[in-house]
Formats: sequence, C-alpha cells, structure tokens
Amino acid sequence: MKRHLWLLPLFVAQLTWGQQPASNPDHELIQQLLHRVNELEAEVSRLKTAQPAQAEKLAVQAEKANDVAAAQTLASGAAAMPGAAAVDMIHEASGMPPIQIRGFSDIQYIANDQKGSTNSFAVGQLNLFMTSKLSDRFSVLTEMVIEADRTNAFAIDLERLLFQYSANDYFNLAFGRYHTGIGFYNTAYHHSTWMQTTVGRPFLFGFEDGGGILPVHNVGVSASGRIPSGNLGLHYVAELGNGRTSRSPLDEAVQNVRDENNGKSFNLAVFARPKWMRGFQTGVSVYHDHLTPEGLSKITQNIIAAHAVYQSNSFELLNEAVLVRHAIGGRTLQTPAFYSQISKPFNRFRPYFRYEYMNTPSSDPIIGDVGLRHGPVAGIRFDFSEVAAFKLEYNRILRRNLTDINGLATQIAFTF
Repeated sequence: MKRHLWLLPLFVAQLTWGQQPASNPDHELIQQLLHRVNELEAEVSRLKTAQPAQAEKLAVQAEKANDVAAAQTLASGAAAMPGAAAVDMIHEASGMPPIQIRGFSDIQYIANDQKGSTNSFAVGQLNLFMTSKLSDRFSVLTEMVIEADRTNAFAIDLERLLFQYSANDYFNLAFGRYHTGIGFYNTAYHHSTWMQTTVGRPFLFGFEDGGGILPVHNVGVSASGRIPSGNLGLHYVAELGNGRTSRSPLDEAVQNVRDENNGKSFNLAVFARPKWMRGFQTGVSVYHDHLTPEGLSKITQNIIAAHAVYQSNSFELLNEAVLVRHAIGGRTLQTPAFYSQISKPFNRFRPYFRYEYMNTPSSDPIIGDVGLRHGPVAGIRFDFSEVAAFKLEYNRILRRNLTDINGLATQIAFTF
C-alpha cells in the first residue's frame, strides 16, 4: 500500500498552501467535499495494513476528492481550511516527510542598441524552490531551475541541493551545492527576480554561465550560525568546497563532481545585524582558492568583499565592494568592483537607481576579457499584486575601447 500512498500529500497539500481569505459562494459544497476527504483519509489510515488493492482504491478516491475540493477552493478564493493534520497523518502513514514547493518566474522584453543584438521577448527562469523537514534537526533544500539558453533550447539546472543539520542558533551545517557566502547579494537573492527590486542582478554578482567573474555557486560543506555578541548581532559563515573552474568557456563553471585540483576553496564571512538598527547589516568575507588553467602556472585567487546595507518597508540602500586578486608567476593582478543601489516605495510604486563598476586587467588570464564596465541602472517597479510585479528599466554600460550600450528592459516577475 505504501507505494501508492505517497501520491496523497501532493493533492492534500493543495488544500493548505497559498490560500487567502475571501468570500466563498460554494462554501457548502466545499465543506461536503472536505468531509468526504477526511472520511477517506481516516479509512486509508485505518486500513493501512489491509490488502493493497483496497488501500489503492481508497487512495484514488481520496485523490479525486482532493482535486475537486482544491479546484473549488482556488476558484472561489475561500478562506484557509483545516487540513494540516490530515497532511501530517497521511505523511505518517506513508512514511514520507512533507514537501513544500514554491515557484518563481518572469517574462521579459529586452531591447538595446548593441550591434548584432535583436529586441526580443524572453521567458525567464522557472525556479522551483523545494524544502522538506526530515526531523527536528535535519532538512533538505532544493532549487531547480528550468531556463532557455542562447540557442532557445530549454535545459534543467540544479542550482542548489543541500542536506542540512541544525543543532541550534549557533551551529548549522549544510552539505551539497550552495550559493557562496561572498558579500550580501549572493545569499540574499538567489534565482528569483520577483524577490529583487531590479530586473537583473548587479553584473558583479552575475551567474557563471552568464559571464560572471565570481564563484557564486560552490559544492562542499557550509557552516553558519550566530556569534554570542549581545545587541551587536554577529553571525558567521565558513565554507569549504571545490571552487570553480578556471573560467574556460568550454568548461562547466561549477565543479559539481570533480575538482580540477586537490586544493579546496575556503570562504569565511562575518556580519553584524545590530538590534538597535533593524534592517541594517554590515560585514566582510574572504575567499581563497587555487586555479590550475591548462597551459598556465597555478594561480592563487583571493576575493575580499565588504558590504553595508539597509532594508526596510520604507527604504532600501545596498552597497558592496569586492577586490579580486590573482597571483601568477610572481605578479599580482587586481580587479576592483562595486555597486550602490537605492530605492524607496511610494504605495505600490518603487523607483530605484543603481551604479555599477568593474575593472579587470586585460593581462589577467582568467577574467581579462571582461575589461572595464561601468554605468547607471534606473527603473521603477510596480507591484500590481501581492504575488506579481511589473518593472521598467533603463541601463547604460560604458566599456573600455568598445562602444557604449544603451538598454531598455521590461519584466513581469511573479511567484506562485
């Protein structure tokens, strides 16, 4: 019977997730359906040791009833109904822990004056964020992204997969693929454009497959927690992982199963969230790794990052600076980069402005092709729903020895 019971949580969960209070003209019908669901679930639990065929029949009936009830509830906008106990009961009977799923995506229209580019509609990343609490101390986090590449073909990327252990507020461990704790933006905003104010990420924190210079993803182990510090609110992050490849365009940037060398990357971050200034955070991080590009000497990579940010319901101010140092053959090449972003909401409208800067030495064998990039980003966000927003954005990129680029982007970002 257990090989069929695992289907029930997927349908019962629809009764408990994402519902908002509202009037319900089909209240009586919904209550009847719920009553029938509860009866069927109780019967399944009572007969969990009975013949598999009987349990399967009851499970199918319960699934159908759940489908109808959930559809009626979503259509009418009914108030949240009691169902968590039923979900827990079925999960207990099936031996499966509950899974919570949240989705994010966006639709864009992008235009710019760069030679050779075309103005296009674009489907953004479909981000499925899933969590499951296995016990009081163990949990699993998964972030799966479906996105199209430059050839218009869709592919599935596993952006995060973490098996997590939580001892207390002071010590937590996560094993798997994670977002590296360099600075603030990379761990505050993952693969959801709906959560971030602007259309896109600062190019300082661009993803590896989009030409980003930082190891924003890593595979290994991460420890985090609070540091006893009273009202200062200190926290730490310590990470050990494979690091990223030497940024060859032919290689997968994130070393998911094989490191190109025996050395491991290490990142240590410390930040403060003082209790006397809610919404403020400041901190530093230091990242260290060795790169072994083919045909070149070993490169020592150090990345130093600092940030000071303030976020509240009435104001947002983000400031981050990063210094990337590559030591190769007795010389050291440095890449400074920073961005500053400010925004303030006016009812449902939030105008914003950001200035970005990055300057990589042309002699750097790893990231020298990026060169000098800087310029402003200005736009406005309109939250026309609690789960959806429209953004209109202008950006200008000034480059070394290259033509400047003026761009315009619109985006509908949403969660479900």
